[in-house]
Amino acid sequence: MQRPSVSYVLADQDRMTAAKAYFAWQSRLVTREIGRRVIEIGCGVGNFTSMLLDRDLVIALDLEPNCVERLKERYPDRPNLRAFCCDVGDPDFAAFGRYSPDSCVCLNVLEHVKDDRHALAAMAGVVSPGGVIVLIVPAFQALYGPIDRNLGHYRRYDRAMVRRLAAATGLRLRKAHYMNTVGFFGWWVNARVLRRAAQSEGQIRIFDKYIVPLMARAESIVKPFFGQSLLVVLEKPTGREYDWA
Repeated sequence: MQRPSVSYVLADQDRMTAAKAYFAWQSRLVTREIGRRVIEIGCGVGNFTSMLLDRDLVIALDLEPNCVERLKERYPDRPNLRAFCCDVGDPDFAAFGRYSPDSCVCLNVLEHVKDDRHALAAMAGVVSPGGVIVLIVPAFQALYGPIDRNLGHYRRYDRAMVRRLAAATGLRLRKAHYMNTVGFFGWWVNARVLRRAAQSEGQIRIFDKYIVPLMARAESIVKPFFGQSLLVVLEKPTGREYDWA
C-alpha cells in the first residue's frame, strides 16, 4: 500500500470527521448491502466505523498503528468491535477468515494499493461464500491531481476497470454506480484549477451542510452517469475454491 506521511493521513482524517452528513449518506448506501459480520479495511480513525457498530461483529483494520489507537480511544468498551493493525496485502490477512465474515467493506482504500487485484483477491479469500465486498473508490482518472498524490492514490477508477477486476478475481459484479456528482466538479476545480494539495475544511463544511442532503436525495431517484466516486458491490460465488497465489 502506498503510504503518505502519517501526519498527513491523520490531518485528512480529522478534516473529514466533520463530514457527518456525507458519512451518513455513505452509511445508507453501504449498510444496506452488507451482512452482520463485517471486516472494515482501512478503518482510519473510525469515521465510518461508527456506522457499523450495530452489527454482530466488526473487525476494523488499518496499517497505521496511530489510526488504530485513535479508533480504540473513540469507541471503548464495544464487545462487537475488534481493531488490528494489518495491511490487506500482508500474508497474515488470510487469518481473519477465522471470524467467518459475510462482508468486507473497503471505502476509499483500494486506490492506495499498488496491486489492487491481489488485494481484492485477498478480500475474497476471507469472505464466506455468498458474501459481499463493498467498495467506494475515487472515480475518473481525469480528476487525478495533487490531493490524490498527497493521499497516496495510485489511480482513480471507472466501471470498466471494476468489471475487469471482478472478472480477474472470480467475483460477480452485483452493482457499480457513480455517486457525488457535485463533488466531481469540485474535485476537478481543486485538481486542475486551484492545484490544491489538501482538502479545504471550509469546502468540506459547506459541502456537507448544504449540498450532500440535496444531492443524496436526487441521486437516490436518478443514478448519475458520472461522479467523484464509484460505489461497487461484488459477490463471492458459492461452491467455488479461491486460490490466488
